[in-house]
Amino acid sequence: MNRFEVKDHEPSFLPEGSWKLVWADEFDGTELDTTKWDYRLNMMGMRWPAWVDRGVHLDGESNVVFTLTEEDGRPVSAQLQTGYNFMDQPIVQTQFGNDHLQWNIGKLHENKFTHAYGYYECRCRLQQKPEGWWSAFWIQSPVIGASLDPADTGVEIDIMENFKTGTVASHHVFTGGYGLDMTHSKVGGVSGLDQSEYHYFGLLWDETGYTFYVDGVEDGKITDKLTARPEFILISTEVKGYRHAEHAPVPAAFDAIGDTFVVDHVRVFDRID
Repeated sequence: MNRFEVKDHEPSFLPEGSWKLVWADEFDGTELDTTKWDYRLNMMGMRWPAWVDRGVHLDGESNVVFTLTEEDGRPVSAQLQTGYNFMDQPIVQTQFGNDHLQWNIGKLHENKFTHAYGYYECRCRLQQKPEGWWSAFWIQSPVIGASLDPADTGVEIDIMENFKTGTVASHHVFTGGYGLDMTHSKVGGVSGLDQSEYHYFGLLWDETGYTFYVDGVEDGKITDKLTARPEFILISTEVKGYRHAEHAPVPAAFDAIGDTFVVDHVRVFDRID
């Protein structure tokens, strides 16, 4: 891996070749840059009970801090995104002219940042109590599932997901949406990480597939479900249990209230050789 220096910040570690930085957030200052990020509050057409637009702050030392908080007696947390999935927004009753017909998607939004081929990197310190909530760094097509062809409507690429102490789950690529036509491929996964230290998680996305990196070491490559559809970035936290039928937090989530997930930077690079 090549070391890429960023003035007054921690370096990046990039695959061989020449690269230029095309988008980044170093989380400088004390206010979240809302020209780059929005909160994700909805999923699959409903207001999601696990997510809020609070519990995120910049610490003044070039980090964004996600905190597991409690509201109305339940643990909740936040997700940040640079774009929007067209199927997430709740449906609002509409008419087509004078006809009582319903388009089964909600209000659409302009994406803040989408990108295709390149190298995506996040440096972060994982949450300390993964039994109650989890963290993730991933990208998603705004129109995933609108067709069966990933080249046409894109994929979801899970670069980092931390569900258990010291463990990064296998890296996944999903396509076909999230229903009957969903398919996925997976590779890699790492154990033995020191949860108290900062780690680098990276994705090289090019014409040949998706190569994943953990702390500068390659952790597998997926060569199917290829696409060049621009995608948006997400930094996620989520309380465990809300995806079960009861949509209720697991008991361990209450024990984790006050825990934090800390992100030092997110950067996107283009190859220039």
